[in-house]
Amino acid sequence: MHAIEKILAKNSGRAEVKTGEIVTAKIDFAEINDLYLQTVYSFYEMGGEKVWDNERCAFVFDHYAPCPDVKSASNHKEMREFAKKNDLRFHFDINCGVCHQVMPEAGLIYPGMIVVATDSHTTTHGAFGAMGTGCGATDMATILMTGEMWFRVPEIIEVRLEGEAPKGVFPKDVILAVLGRIRADGAVYKAIDFTGNYVENLNVAGRMVICNMAVEMGAKTAYMQPNQDVLDYVSKRAVRPYEVQFTDPGYEYAESYVFDVSAMEPELACPSSVENVHTLRSVIAEGDVALNQGYIGSCTGGREEDIAAAAGILKGKHIPPYTRLVIVPASAEVMKNCIEKGYIQDLMDAGATINAPGCAACLGVHEGILAPGEVCITSTNRNFPGRMGSKEASLYLASPATVAASILNGKITDPRHYL
Repeated sequence: MHAIEKILAKNSGRAEVKTGEIVTAKIDFAEINDLYLQTVYSFYEMGGEKVWDNERCAFVFDHYAPCPDVKSASNHKEMREFAKKNDLRFHFDINCGVCHQVMPEAGLIYPGMIVVATDSHTTTHGAFGAMGTGCGATDMATILMTGEMWFRVPEIIEVRLEGEAPKGVFPKDVILAVLGRIRADGAVYKAIDFTGNYVENLNVAGRMVICNMAVEMGAKTAYMQPNQDVLDYVSKRAVRPYEVQFTDPGYEYAESYVFDVSAMEPELACPSSVENVHTLRSVIAEGDVALNQGYIGSCTGGREEDIAAAAGILKGKHIPPYTRLVIVPASAEVMKNCIEKGYIQDLMDAGATINAPGCAACLGVHEGILAPGEVCITSTNRNFPGRMGSKEASLYLASPATVAASILNGKITDPRHYL
């Protein structure tokens, strides 16, 4: 069996599972973000009284943090009341950050677990050797009542990443290159196992970037075999004992894709689809793309490494007049570390606006949204019309280094000139 199949088998009390089977599995942790007050309503409508385990579920207030309107504030109020009523051990309010960052920091994510959240980018947690997947409000309500959820055992495809990344090629570039080949519907309800020596040598932040965007190919979940960086990270934080699962030798994947990372270059996902991927070089060759805003943040591009890359490029420089750069750390811990190391100060001196940790403009409702006709280069994960404000704005997805170099020049720019 594959490691993902072993996780499903373990949590469903079975010796083995096979592709296509329906299993009911115990959930190790459940998370509800602040878009999903309906989960609370559905819980009560179905007869729920108390959550099945007050140490295995949490709310994370990240999409509306801090609240931009009365409606979201009212939602937060009702969710806080539910959390207090159920005496939830873990509650992440507006001072914490993005769910996919704060949960690993709190030690709630570890190898061999199943984590389900009301957010499609829960695939991020495959970076830790966990099975992470998203669900809707009604399914989450049943989890809060029973601690279980049904799954169809997915087909598993291999994305093998071999080689060493050249200068200027970051994990965001790698996953964009993968997306451009597999496309947005190439892994629907499949699991993606990222393998190869590039993955084996990748740090925690880089692994999270790649697993995060697996869902942009339609994947149900993502997986990476934990390396020493992951084990060191988890061992310092995990709130429970954990068991790493390993794929059996000779396991046959449903499909395999092989990429030579050493031959890659910086990439862009151009408007208005995440699969509309082109090399940065080819976009620049077609002519200048003038920018109104650069944006560095989200569960894809707001970690310490991302902000450090931007600060390294922008230190001692300043963005042009009438442009703007928005920086949104993924968590309070990330923000503290970036302040201590001087990155925030350097970015502010360069003209950046620093927002509170959270999702911010990535969902298009506050803290950096775009006007009609504006163009933004962003380290986030989606660029469909309206994702960051006006449906008439244009979004280019790129690495944080590319964002920083580009906004510095007021047009899409190759970051390798500044590294």
